[in-house]
Amino acid sequence: MNEKITIVSNSCTLNKEIAECFEKLTNEELLILEENNVFVTYKKGETLCKQNTLASHVMFLCCGLAKVYMENNSGSLILKVLPAGNILGLTALMDGSNYFHYSAYAYQDCKVRLIDINVFKKLILKNSEFANEIINLLCKNLIQIHTRFFGYTQKQSYGRMADTLICLSCNIFEMSEFQLELTRRELAELAGLTPESVIRILSKFKSDGLISEEGKVIRILNLERLKQISDYG
Repeated sequence: MNEKITIVSNSCTLNKEIAECFEKLTNEELLILEENNVFVTYKKGETLCKQNTLASHVMFLCCGLAKVYMENNSGSLILKVLPAGNILGLTALMDGSNYFHYSAYAYQDCKVRLIDINVFKKLILKNSEFANEIINLLCKNLIQIHTRFFGYTQKQSYGRMADTLICLSCNIFEMSEFQLELTRRELAELAGLTPESVIRILSKFKSDGLISEEGKVIRILNLERLKQISDYG
C-alpha cells in the first residue's frame, strides 16, 4: 500500500502549506487578485521564468513540479525543487529589483497562475496579515537555502542522496511510493552528485533494503534509516 507520510523539514524544498497565505486576503482582495491574473500551462521541459529577465508577475504553481536554479557561463546550480502550492518570483518584490533572480524549469507539465506583480505589491501594503505571511515565506526560503548548502558542504554523497530521497518522498510527493520523472542526471543535479554516484548509491540503498525501485517507481522502505544517513552522512 502506498502510505501517505508526514512532511518533514528537509533541504530540498518547502512544503505546500505556503499557499495558505492567500487565506489572509478578504473577499474583496481575492476578487482583485482574480481579476489580475492569467492561467498558463507549461509543458515538461519548458522554461517558466528566466534569470535576469524583467518580472511583470509572480507565479503561483497550481500543479506540476519545477526546479529553481541559478546559472552563468560556467554552468548551473539547483536551489530547490518546487511542488504545487509554491510561489515563484517573490524576490522581484524588492524595491529596485524588478527582475527574476533565478530561472525555473518544468520537470513535469505545470499549470501556473501569473499574478500582476504591482497588484501583488498593493495587496501586501494593504493587508498586514498577508504581508506577514509573505515575510514568513521569504524567511523560510532563506532558511531552506542555508540548509541546502550546509548539506552540500558538510555531508558526504550518501547523506546528500538520503536528503534528496527524503525530500522527494516527504515534501514533494508526500507518499512513501512515488513515480519519479527525473532522469538520473537531473536527480544527480538535485543531490549535487554525478550520475554515476547516484546510480551506485541507489543500488546500495536497494541492497540494504532502504528503498525498492521498479521502472520509474521508487518506494521508501526504511525512512528512519534514511534519516539517520542524512543526519550523519
